[in-house]
Amino acid sequence: MSDRFHKPALFTSGMFEAFMGGEDPAQISRVAHETARALLARVRENPDPEVVDRLVAFTDAHGIDALAELWSRSNAKSLPGALWRIYLIRLLIRQDAEGTAYLFQRGTEVLGSIDAVVAGAPDPTGPAEITELADRILRGLFEGDFAVALDRAAAFCRVAAAGAASVADDRDVLDPERASELTTRALRFTRTAEELTACARLWRSDSLD
Repeated sequence: MSDRFHKPALFTSGMFEAFMGGEDPAQISRVAHETARALLARVRENPDPEVVDRLVAFTDAHGIDALAELWSRSNAKSLPGALWRIYLIRLLIRQDAEGTAYLFQRGTEVLGSIDAVVAGAPDPTGPAEITELADRILRGLFEGDFAVALDRAAAFCRVAAAGAASVADDRDVLDPERASELTTRALRFTRTAEELTACARLWRSDSLD
């Protein structure tokens, strides 16, 4: 397993060959699951802070394309599917920290649940706080309780969904196009929350593969 991962790269070139030239979907799925399992097992067995830091910041340095090639086509209720969604959430937050923080803060005001507490963001939640939350959730996958990290990400998505839906209601008359965009975003957040919650349950039953 150790020969698959070398600093500073995370994956060997051979792992990407399965995606060249329209390979068999079964092969693509196998590579996705193998890389996800190998990566998580290695890091969780020895969570070196320097390695975890590089994993958390991987897309900052290398973009999202490499991970997309590996994991984006995976079933939502699978290990690679879960990892892919957490990385996407972090990317979304970092690309628009101010806008995401606004939606999250609105969600905390309109959602009558403990999801904001579960997510772990301070109140009030600004761009710096929401960015830090994204990093802490991703870090938790590698050096904390994996299921808890998934639950926190799901809670974040539910709060953000509530915020997006609330803002969409505000914009419905004056800016219906923007309201439609926010409604779509709320639905995507809600679906992602459901998928991550399912992944957390599967992890706890040792069934997330």
